[in-house]
Amino acid sequence: MTAVLIVAHAPLASALLAVARHVYPECSEGLAAVDVLATDDLSAVELSVRVALARFDESDVLILSDVFGATPCNAAMQAADGTRVRVVTGVNVPMLWRTLCYTSDSLESLVSRAVVGASQGVMQVAGTRPQNQNTLSKSAPHDQVQGPHQQ
Repeated sequence: MTAVLIVAHAPLASALLAVARHVYPECSEGLAAVDVLATDDLSAVELSVRVALARFDESDVLILSDVFGATPCNAAMQAADGTRVRVVTGVNVPMLWRTLCYTSDSLESLVSRAVVGASQGVMQVAGTRPQNQNTLSKSAPHDQVQGPHQQ
């Protein structure tokens, strides 16, 4: 089973951990978070990531980070070995949930699922609104002379 470590700016990592445990309480064993404060320097964050990784012994670990190039991601990349530990950045809730659904997959497969989950979870949505429709009377005629119509 692949473990998941969330490394993000505070309080995002803890918030995502809470969301994950809310929906997938059975995943608590293989899930952890490191919140990065604005005052934390890179070496301190890297140490925190390494301590969190040690919790998972010899398991494969997928680190989900928030922003590429920021301290959480940079620390995660320095701690990851690229083989047993991989980093995916741009974490969001769909990415996290998709990842937790497939932790029995290989690390390589989980990386792909995380990226797909994140990208498919982002979309523009909007409800449709009636355009110049009379919503008060459903029985009104709909012709251009006597009833409401689109203009």
